[in-house]
Amino acid sequence: MRHPLLSAFSLCLVLVLGGCQASLPPLPGRQSSEGRSHAELGHIVDLADGQLISPEQLVQRLSTAPRVLVGEKHDNPDHHALQLWLLRALQRQRVQGSLLLEMLQPEQQPLLDKLAGQPLPADLAQALAWQDGWDWQLYGPIVTEALQQRVPLLAANLSPGEMRQAYRQPVSLPGERSNAPKVKAALLEHVRAGHCGMLPESRLPAMLAVQQQRDRRMAERLLAAPQPALLLAGAYHVRKDLGVPLHLADLNAQGESKVLLLAEVGEQVDAGEADFVWYTAAMPEQDYCAQLR
Repeated sequence: MRHPLLSAFSLCLVLVLGGCQASLPPLPGRQSSEGRSHAELGHIVDLADGQLISPEQLVQRLSTAPRVLVGEKHDNPDHHALQLWLLRALQRQRVQGSLLLEMLQPEQQPLLDKLAGQPLPADLAQALAWQDGWDWQLYGPIVTEALQQRVPLLAANLSPGEMRQAYRQPVSLPGERSNAPKVKAALLEHVRAGHCGMLPESRLPAMLAVQQQRDRRMAERLLAAPQPALLLAGAYHVRKDLGVPLHLADLNAQGESKVLLLAEVGEQVDAGEADFVWYTAAMPEQDYCAQLR
């Protein structure tokens, strides 16, 4: 009579040569309304060869990387629903070493550490001194999932004081890749557009310094984080051609990093920007610049 555990192992070996694959959680329903009829909606593209892949294939390819960087549009609820799904899906494949968030500042780290392994308070946002600029309705489920599953949750951003210092006294960071002229020129244009052309030209270099200091901090935190590490941040922060991956290279990071961009249908993403793109429905058009004016 064969041993039942050996039989199960043999079955797994036959099914998938690499071992048993954990089942994935169900995909979330779409919440954003725009572009529901777009041909790219829901497509996941491996940008190395332009081939469409399934959610299962995406998780399999991400699960082997020591660092995964996911870029979002901050106000798109579908992006946050997919991030929560991805966190759960990766956790089923292997134990998640850490989760890092752009939305968390160093002053919040002691509050996070205090909650680790403890019952969560009724008002978790208040207990974490969550910043109002980040919609808790969107980020709360991700934070709660990480704490409940005892995934180390790490702050990846600068403190407000560090941002003010970087703005008042800009410094150049060491590193050939992050200081390439084309990188700085592209980021400068991003900063200009992000402030609707209303920021004085004389202050643009200071804002660029803040942007790059934030990217460098995220890279440093990723390198120090337990692996496999997962970073959630704005799309420009994680882009291979502009953001954190360049700083990882300048810091001589060892091992592979994978970048997934969550993009709204109609946007164009190429292999220079990310390893994978997942197209979601779009948010209704808003003229943020008109509001500022």
